[in-house]
Amino acid sequence: MLRGAQFYRRLEVGLLLPNPITTVRSLTTVDLSNVDPSSPLLQYYTVTPPIKPWPQRLYPKRLVSMINRQQNLDLALQIFLYASKFHPNFSHNYDTYHSIIHKLSRARAFEPMESLLSQLQNSQLKCGENIFISVIRNYGLASLPKLAVKTFLRIEKFNVQRSVRSLNTLLNALVQNKRYDLVHFMFKNSKTKFNVVPNVFTGNILIKALCKKNDVEAACKVLDEMPAMGMVPNVVTYTTILGGYVGRGDMQNAKRVFGELLDRGWLPDATTYTVLMDGYCRLGKFNESVKVMDEMEENGIEPNEVTYGVMIEAFCKEKKSGEALNLFDDMLERKFIPSSSLCCKVIDVLCEQGKVEEGCYLWKKMLKNDCLPDNAVLSTLIHWLCKEGKVWEARKMFDEFEKGSVPSLLTYNTLINGMCERGELSEAGKLWDDMVEKGCNPNVFTYNVLIKGFCKIGNAMEGIRILEEMLDKGCLPNKVTYNLLIVGLQGMGKEEEVGKVVSMAMLSGRVNKSSWDVFLTKIIGKLDSGVDVLDQLLSEIAT
Repeated sequence: MLRGAQFYRRLEVGLLLPNPITTVRSLTTVDLSNVDPSSPLLQYYTVTPPIKPWPQRLYPKRLVSMINRQQNLDLALQIFLYASKFHPNFSHNYDTYHSIIHKLSRARAFEPMESLLSQLQNSQLKCGENIFISVIRNYGLASLPKLAVKTFLRIEKFNVQRSVRSLNTLLNALVQNKRYDLVHFMFKNSKTKFNVVPNVFTGNILIKALCKKNDVEAACKVLDEMPAMGMVPNVVTYTTILGGYVGRGDMQNAKRVFGELLDRGWLPDATTYTVLMDGYCRLGKFNESVKVMDEMEENGIEPNEVTYGVMIEAFCKEKKSGEALNLFDDMLERKFIPSSSLCCKVIDVLCEQGKVEEGCYLWKKMLKNDCLPDNAVLSTLIHWLCKEGKVWEARKMFDEFEKGSVPSLLTYNTLINGMCERGELSEAGKLWDDMVEKGCNPNVFTYNVLIKGFCKIGNAMEGIRILEEMLDKGCLPNKVTYNLLIVGLQGMGKEEEVGKVVSMAMLSGRVNKSSWDVFLTKIIGKLDSGVDVLDQLLSEIAT
């Protein structure tokens, strides 16, 4: 609060920052970055700290801790600005700048971050390279490679000597953004233009860029030249080139590179073996990939989660559900967490072969190993249980999941669909109510499932009521909606009600092209009754 001599007036201190920062605004706002603490105006006011309690004694180390703990980005920036402008005798140092700039760059709040970088440059504080490494990395993650390069080039303006660490960070950012030619340019000029001596990691990044560019020959040339550049190739170097050949489907040369690695007396790691296995799997040489995995285990190299993923997906592709499940069990026993998509693939291949019970076993096994399945896994299993007619078993699984997690719209839709397919419309209605009560709004698929369910039992009139609610809620019907209703009504001989559906569609003013196609084919195409409906359509358009 700002206290005046003869009046009280509240002034909210707000930072008008671009998205994604949440801004604080009120009738009167002040940007602290523009406030001059020496302004005569401030003799009448006391500026309230952005957080309470505010420490009486403030040191840079404590401010860094306050900034790092603050989850609200806007408040973190206010804390930083307030400390230097309004806390007595406090001055920022490199560490305080580093903490706020790192936080802003991670949140992709690059505009205020750049402003603070300019302040830091003008402050003449002694800087370290880490702050620029953080900014370069986050520009790369934000798909802004040009700004990453710009940051690298301006490092020396802060009286900081670039090192191979910032160079490697930049090259990785360029590879992430597929700027492979620029990687080669920066590498080639690293000594002459940037005064940075590349190391083996730099060479590996260049080789990675060339392989991703599908220029494996150039990558091999770099490998041959590495010793002359003072670099000793390592397992990563050879694995990267091996991966380049795998990407081409050239397993003969991939195996040759693998042999060269062994000839050097090096032991391939799990990644090397996995890349080779993946290459064979891509070409459908399933037996070869199994041999590589056996060789891997014989050499005492334990598979990692990627290895398991590659092999399990290969087993699923070959419809070898038993082998896929065995490997999945082994993966869980070793405390690896399988991805959601991998779980769904195993469940799908099991259930496609009629092994729904084994799919349920997989679910229980995951729970036993403290690996909580997500909505995608649950929806997949519910789909197959309902397809087998086991809707109540699916409902039980849903209820167990709901005790510890929040079901998604996909999960609700899958179970509601299963209930409607089996004619359990009352239970589908309960699920609908539960979904809405929990703030999960139905979509067009949910409405269509209910309409289909009622039409299936010969109650298309209830489908019209659902259409009314759908339109009232602002959910746009699609061609499936209208097709279900029209076919259902026509099947009941309720031709006059078809016109009502058309009128509702017209009055909503939200009929798309595909829905018009339904009207034309399903209604106008029936010459006996279609003429009357056509007249109605034309009159609706006219009015």
